[in-house]
Amino acid sequence: MHNAADYADLVETILAKAGHEADEAEVYLSVSDSVSLELRRRQVGEAEKAVSWALAIRTITDGHIGASMTMSPARWEDCLAAALASGRIADPQVWDGLPEPVTFSRDIDVCDPSLTVDAGTATDLITSLCKAAECGKAEIAGGGVSLGKGSSLIANTNGVFYTREATSASASLEVINGTSTGYEFDHVSHLRDIDTQRVAEEAVFQADYWVGAGDIDSCTADVVLAPTALSQLIGGILLPALSGRTVHAGRSFLADKKGVACMDPSVVMYDDPYVGIGATRWDADGVATRRLDYIREGTVQSFAYDLRTAYRYGEASTGSAVRGGAGGAPVIGVHCLKLDARRDAVREEKAVLAHGLIGAHTANTITGDFSVELSNAAWVEDGEYGAPIRSGMLSGNLFAMLADIAGAGEEQREIGRMTLPEVRFNSLPIIGK
Repeated sequence: MHNAADYADLVETILAKAGHEADEAEVYLSVSDSVSLELRRRQVGEAEKAVSWALAIRTITDGHIGASMTMSPARWEDCLAAALASGRIADPQVWDGLPEPVTFSRDIDVCDPSLTVDAGTATDLITSLCKAAECGKAEIAGGGVSLGKGSSLIANTNGVFYTREATSASASLEVINGTSTGYEFDHVSHLRDIDTQRVAEEAVFQADYWVGAGDIDSCTADVVLAPTALSQLIGGILLPALSGRTVHAGRSFLADKKGVACMDPSVVMYDDPYVGIGATRWDADGVATRRLDYIREGTVQSFAYDLRTAYRYGEASTGSAVRGGAGGAPVIGVHCLKLDARRDAVREEKAVLAHGLIGAHTANTITGDFSVELSNAAWVEDGEYGAPIRSGMLSGNLFAMLADIAGAGEEQREIGRMTLPEVRFNSLPIIGK
């Protein structure tokens, strides 16, 4: 597989030509190689190997921003022409320039040189996943493994030329026992860190344990949200509220709360760009990343900005631009969001523990109100699982909940671009039978 840096001459050629036709220009290029195996019961139902190449060009002239992308190196001139054309019809905005190069003082570790993207390695992973799933009664319904290796670069007419290499390995398993299902996954940068044993055992445990699930009476109870459940509310409600774009548009509950203590005094939330799957030393605008403290001691400290939003509102970029892919324009996001609070044994006193939530996408992203169905929930007490719960509706307000937490668990888990502990919330209403 080619490396993104192998296209340095092409990138310089594009920038040279773009520099003659626009005030500034930027090139983002990504190259990746992946292999995946999909499980259908215990058989590999589909195997796929893919190589991708993508180029995105952004041009700026008098505040008019144009963009285009292509998946063919031979089409770069057409791509540049399209970017320039889109810029000519775009509304102008306040623009103070693409970033200039800086020297980085920290390294990141998201590339495993020993990881090989081949069917043999993938087969070994899926074999170990299936073998580990023999630990209970549940039968495999689906799942799979994937391996990936990629590189990207960002360069602009101000001298920026940064490259990043990354690898990934993932495994997932869905199992079923009667009408009871279980699902678990793992996604890591280094092959040595993937734990197919844990994935299989947890999925099987969920399916087997919840076979005997019963109803819950309507009540008010402390609720422990596992990282998988908490991430749904954090991603759907809190992250949008911390975006400078929604703040200045008046669509954020936190818009007028900078410097205000509005959460439990132990709550800390920050974006750490140097760890996790999303670790990077530069963001999607080419701005150097740094730790960004959103919440400290329960008080709102900062909001997130990419270049466009920062220039529009007279702020400074926080290095928070991300891309959904080479063709995606930079948008405000996180690299690795971390949430912490005072540590406690959150499963000791009786509470309802939920591993998942159904319907979190319907939450009100402005007010923080939500109503969701509990998934893979159970009573816990003295650190042990009690009666499994078939279903129940949980309603609340995430911002109010964060102001009244009972503690966070000792262990943390990386879910996508978030690293979260279990968090126990006080006295929430649950609607049961």
